[in-house]
Amino acid sequence: MSEQARRRPHKPYRRPQKDPVRMLAFEALRAVDERDAYANLVLPPLLRKAREKEGPEKFDGRDAALATELVYGTLRRQGTYDAIIAACVDRPLREVDPPVLDVLSLGAHQLLGTRIPTHAAVSASVELARVVLGDGRAKFVNAVLRKISQQDLDAWVEQVAPPYDEDAEDHLAVVHSHPRWVVSALWDALGGGRAGIESLLEADNARPEVTLVARPGRITTEELAATAETEPGRWSPYALRMAEGGEPGAIEAVKEGRAGVQDEGSQLVAIALAEAPLEGPDTRWLDGCAGPGGKAALLAALASERGAALLASERQPHRARLVERALAGNPGPYQVIAADGTRPPWRPGSFDRVLMDVPCSGLGALRRRPEARWRRRPEDLDGFAPLQRALLTEALSAVRVGGVVGYATCSPHLAETRVVVDDVLKKVGGAELIDARPLLPGVPELGDGPDVQLWPHLHGTDAMYLALLRRTA
Repeated sequence: MSEQARRRPHKPYRRPQKDPVRMLAFEALRAVDERDAYANLVLPPLLRKAREKEGPEKFDGRDAALATELVYGTLRRQGTYDAIIAACVDRPLREVDPPVLDVLSLGAHQLLGTRIPTHAAVSASVELARVVLGDGRAKFVNAVLRKISQQDLDAWVEQVAPPYDEDAEDHLAVVHSHPRWVVSALWDALGGGRAGIESLLEADNARPEVTLVARPGRITTEELAATAETEPGRWSPYALRMAEGGEPGAIEAVKEGRAGVQDEGSQLVAIALAEAPLEGPDTRWLDGCAGPGGKAALLAALASERGAALLASERQPHRARLVERALAGNPGPYQVIAADGTRPPWRPGSFDRVLMDVPCSGLGALRRRPEARWRRRPEDLDGFAPLQRALLTEALSAVRVGGVVGYATCSPHLAETRVVVDDVLKKVGGAELIDARPLLPGVPELGDGPDVQLWPHLHGTDAMYLALLRRTA
C-alpha cells in the first residue's frame, strides 16, 4: 500500500437513514405498480398507520400533505418524467428495474414539480435509494438525478417532446403526461382546437377538490357547512367544496352517513334523473349499477322526500355491501340486492325511474385516479361495449312506458357514450332521448344536447356523461 493511501483518512460507514415521508410514497408507488392498486385506496391506510406511530417516524399534517403530493404528482406526470428519465439513461426504460424507476420518478417530481430545493431533492432521493435499493443502484440514481437537475421542467419538455406541428397528439401526450390514444379520444369527444384540449389535459393533472354532498332529509348544506370549512358547490344545491387539506372522514355527518364525499358531476347525474318529467306515477326507482353507493344514497334521499322507494342493485356482493353502508339510515324505503343488471330478477316495466351508471374506462376521473391512464388500453373499450349496451337495453326494459332511464358513464369517450346510446335506440326502439340540459340549471357550456357531457376544465367536475331516455312503447 502506498504512503499516500495509508495517510488517506478512512471514511466511516454510515447507515442509510429512513425518511418516513419518502418511504411511504415509495411504498404506495410500488403497490400501484406491483398489485395494480389505486393510489386513492392504498394511500389512506398508509397515512393512517404512519400517524399512529410514535417516535421520530410519526407523521404530522405537513408530512401527510407532502407524501400525498409526491404520490399523486409522480403518477400524474409519469409520462413526462419517463421521457425525461429516458433522455438521461443509457438503456431503454423497460430495462430499468421498476423499483429503481419509481425512485427516479419520485426524484424527478421533487426536482421538476415541487419547490423542494435541488440539493434536498437529490440527496433525499439518493438516501431513499440506499435504503430500498442498496449502495450500487443509489449511485445510478444519483447520476441520473444530477443530470435531470441541470434543467427545469419547461426546458426538458422542449427537449423531449416532439414539435406540435409535426405530431400534435404526440406532443400533447408528452407535455401533458397522457397516453397518445387517450389524448386522441378526449380530443375527439371535446372537439374544437388546441386550446380546449390543452385546458382539459391540464385540468386532468390538477389536484381535484374534495366535494361533499348533504343528503336531503338527513342534513342541510347549512348544517353541514357549520361543521367544516367549506364553500358552496358550483351547481348542485347539495354540494359543499372543502377547503384544501380538510379531512372529510373526520366530519361526524360523514361518519354517520348523513353526508358523503361525492363529485359534483355525480350529484348532478342523480339530480337530473330525479327531476326528469314523467308521465304517470312516480313511486318506484331503480339504481341498476349501484356500487359503491354514492349516487344510490342521493337517489334514495331524493326518493324518500316524494314517498318513492329505491331498489339499489349491484352485481358484486362486496360492492353491494358498500351500497348498504351508504344507504344505512336513509329515512325512506329502500332495498339493496346483489344482482346482475344484464339478467335482472325484476319484471319488465317495474320502475318509473332507472339509473344505469355503467362500468366504463374511467377516463373521466383521471384527476382522481391518475394511474388509470397508464393501465387502460384502447382494446379495453371492446370489453366494456357489450356490457354497456346490455345494461342500457335492460334498463329500457325495466322502466314502464312513460318512465325515464338515465344512462351515465364516468368517461367522455364517444365509444362509451353517444355511440352506445345511438346503437341501443336503433336496436330496441320504443324510446326517445329527452333534453337533459334544462335539468342542470345554471350549468354553462352543455353543448347542443340532448345529452350532457361535463368536463373538468369547464365545470370543475369529473367528465360525467348523461343521456336521458323516455320509454314510449
